[in-house]
Amino acid sequence: MAVSKKNFKRLIVALDLEDKKKINKIVKELSGYIDRFKVGLIAYTKFGPQIVTQLKSKGFKVFLDLKLLDIPNTVINTAKIFAKMGVWAFTVHLKMGENSLILLKKELTTFCRKNELRKPFILGVTELTSEKASLKNVLKLTSLASQAGLEGVIASPQEAPFIRRKYPKLKIITPGIRLPGCREDDQKRVSSASFALNYADFIVVGRPIIKARHPLAAVKKILSC
Repeated sequence: MAVSKKNFKRLIVALDLEDKKKINKIVKELSGYIDRFKVGLIAYTKFGPQIVTQLKSKGFKVFLDLKLLDIPNTVINTAKIFAKMGVWAFTVHLKMGENSLILLKKELTTFCRKNELRKPFILGVTELTSEKASLKNVLKLTSLASQAGLEGVIASPQEAPFIRRKYPKLKIITPGIRLPGCREDDQKRVSSASFALNYADFIVVGRPIIKARHPLAAVKKILSC
């Protein structure tokens, strides 16, 4: 099955690696197909802001997934640094609470306007896809993102249809994408890409791509299932 160009652009590849040569190989192979890469704790801890700078210099949008959870002052000032770095989006845990999230959105918006910076999307993490979670709790956390004016949420494909129906304006970014019948590893709430893309704005895929001998072939296989 042919993969539409639009669906290539809705895939975010997670560079959860500490091998710079392998990262460079994957980025080079996927260049021209993929617009966005995710930088999480592994790559950011190993390479720091440099990896964001390098990806941006090649024309990619960077999703910085560090899942911030701290007192408002710390999160706000960290978010300002992210804005100066020019990331496309970053994550915070919605368990910060509504008041802290509202303050974060307000302060970051003011900072970016004052400094003529593009404000990154603030994406709220509901429940990690490696854990079992109730739909009720995921929707409760999603309501905090909506009330605080965040741009979107991170949620599994199992909750995405319900979030899309109840909060149509929120962007949904969905990890936990696996090929049908494959071993789920530490992921619990998973689906195929084709199911998730019915509801999510973007899907995030790491290991099935970055561990493949041929990353582009893996991308095409995942997006066709």
